[in-house]
Amino acid sequence: MSRITTIEELEALYGVPVETSLVKEVDRITPQYQKLIEASPFVALATSGPEGLDCSPRGDKAGFVRIHDDTTVMIPDRRGNNRVDSLRNIVRDPKVALLFLLPGSGSTLRINGKAHLSIAPDLLGSFAIDGKSPRSVVIIDVETIYFQCARAIIRSELWNPDRFIDPATLPTPGQILATLSENKLGGADYDNSWADKAKVSIW
Repeated sequence: MSRITTIEELEALYGVPVETSLVKEVDRITPQYQKLIEASPFVALATSGPEGLDCSPRGDKAGFVRIHDDTTVMIPDRRGNNRVDSLRNIVRDPKVALLFLLPGSGSTLRINGKAHLSIAPDLLGSFAIDGKSPRSVVIIDVETIYFQCARAIIRSELWNPDRFIDPATLPTPGQILATLSENKLGGADYDNSWADKAKVSIW
């Protein structure tokens, strides 16, 4: 298999970026980019640390990523499995990347920047839902922001209901856990109880 091993080889293969791909990248949140952030209910958070890379899904009601000013966004860290892979990375290496999805839209939005964690009581309380505050808030200083063209969404037909996967054809979390733990964890009981558990722990 032939490998590309230099930037010169890479640029010779792909050529120069088109002008629009460069003009769209700025160092602040413009009013139009603000609208995309406020409309998004889902963002993937990528981080790096000594153990390697991590990419974590973050979802909430549309607009859950709060715009503090034109160079700062905030993400509440809602309840989860307490692995804190992303947060562990941020504490040691502040570099992060965000990819926002907008259901029904081909456009996505990307942010690169540096992050830190805050546990300021007033800030945590401002993100409370049903009286439950996040344990921490990820505060991101925006370095670059730009929209991504729609080709990936179009090719994947991500929002086409005719292409939705039947969950019954996939292994369930309980089945995966049972296999990996030699039936010590997971199983049908895990799957059957998860929906009720999620109702009381979603926030």
